[in-house]
Amino acid sequence: MAKLVLGPLLRHVDESSATVWVETDAACEVVIAGNTARTFQAGRQHFALVRLENLGERTEYDVRLDGEQVWPEPGSEFPKPVIRTGEVRRIAFGSCRAAPTQPVGPDALDAFAQRLMETPEEEWPHALILLGDQVYADEPTEATKQWLRERRQGTEEPDGEVVHFGEYAHLYHETWGDPEIRWLLSVVPTAMIFDDHDVRDDWNTSATWRAEMADKPWWRDRIRGALSSYWVYQHLGNLSPDELARNPLYAKVKAQDTDVLPLLEEFAEEADKEVEGRKSTWWSFRRDFGRARLLMVDTRCGRILEEDKRQMVSDAEFDWIEENTGGDIDHLLIGSSLPWLMPHALSHFQSLNEIGARKPGWQGKAAEAIRQAVDLEHWPAFRESFDRLTRMIEKAAGNGAATVCVLSGDVHHSYVAEAEFPKPTKAVVAQLVCSPIHNEAPKFLRPGFRLSWSRGASWVFRRLATLAGVPEDLVHWRKTSGPHFGNSVAVLDFDGPRARYRLLSATGEETASVLLGREPQ
Repeated sequence: MAKLVLGPLLRHVDESSATVWVETDAACEVVIAGNTARTFQAGRQHFALVRLENLGERTEYDVRLDGEQVWPEPGSEFPKPVIRTGEVRRIAFGSCRAAPTQPVGPDALDAFAQRLMETPEEEWPHALILLGDQVYADEPTEATKQWLRERRQGTEEPDGEVVHFGEYAHLYHETWGDPEIRWLLSVVPTAMIFDDHDVRDDWNTSATWRAEMADKPWWRDRIRGALSSYWVYQHLGNLSPDELARNPLYAKVKAQDTDVLPLLEEFAEEADKEVEGRKSTWWSFRRDFGRARLLMVDTRCGRILEEDKRQMVSDAEFDWIEENTGGDIDHLLIGSSLPWLMPHALSHFQSLNEIGARKPGWQGKAAEAIRQAVDLEHWPAFRESFDRLTRMIEKAAGNGAATVCVLSGDVHHSYVAEAEFPKPTKAVVAQLVCSPIHNEAPKFLRPGFRLSWSRGASWVFRRLATLAGVPEDLVHWRKTSGPHFGNSVAVLDFDGPRARYRLLSATGEETASVLLGREPQ
């Protein structure tokens, strides 16, 4: 009899349909709420994405493999798995969640799940947005390191880092296998995007970084394992039923009755290549949550890193993002693992460093070394893309939405920054950051984060950037909350045209509360 290895994960939910993802240890038929899907095989793992149709506002469900119920588990004390449709009033988000056993402070998502178990269902979030670093492929637990050593005797693969699809699967089992997390992911729909640690620290920082990695004998296997596992564990569930029906790779996967891992690895290798305009390997996606729209932007794999062209997102993919900013919505959410608006000094420093890294000789090499050493790879380090994103957001803020918010993580401190354009916009525009969920920054780094927000540091680096030829910013911003440190989960509560950002620590303490939006005229 087949067994449930991981899941169920409730993924895409709209007004009347949903998708639920599972991993099993053998081929089988998966039945959820009367809807059926056959598993597909990738390596030694088996997976299914079950599409549920004609749902009401509340549907309890269980999971059956070849007719045998495997979820909820017998004697489970967790609330029953349920799918809720209808009005979306609350969304949770955050990034950077190391494995539960890593000694990096309390796990805020696990604590959040435990509190939800004691909370009335109507107060649960209607979605969870995970903004990168769902797994740490280059920082595994001690137990995983030992597991890797036992598998790799006599190989040239890097000690203490995962490489292959099955090893990435092990990370997901470790990270998502916690009982409270499994329950949370079975009742709250999720949308996800990768960041660098899902592949490797500083992934696609620059052309120099890519060239250095290409020389590693194990890198080809690494990127194939990383992106093929990402497609299965994260990306597949981001897509709507209609998008799945049009997805050529998913059609091939479902049609093949043998191991599809070679097919996925071939796709992964193509996705890693820098090709302008190739839509078949885009990872960005759109998700509508009632009156709120999420545009999730791939800020890692889709970069263009040519000598004369350095972009966070290709022109063609950016065109698609811009086309989807309009519509009859109250709230536009732009999901970006990397913040758009950063501490002012750090923002100016990144744009300054980008110019320095283009210089020949020792100056360019020194700037590149600094770039990689201190992670100067955010939107301001891709100045052309930073300015285009700024213009897009300014335009979107006049299209009818009440708020335009960029949701981000990565930087290991949380904050809110509100944007101000030369011409006032109808919408309130804000950068909302929640980082980390479970990987708190060492205390010795915190004064540096605070200093980077100071007026003095901002003035110094703006002067240096101007002297180097960095153009003036198209937007000004001010920090309205933070910096906040420690592991946290953020919540966005929607009330008509207004939204409230709340930051919840692992203890449940509300460390920030910021109202966004203006009173209706």
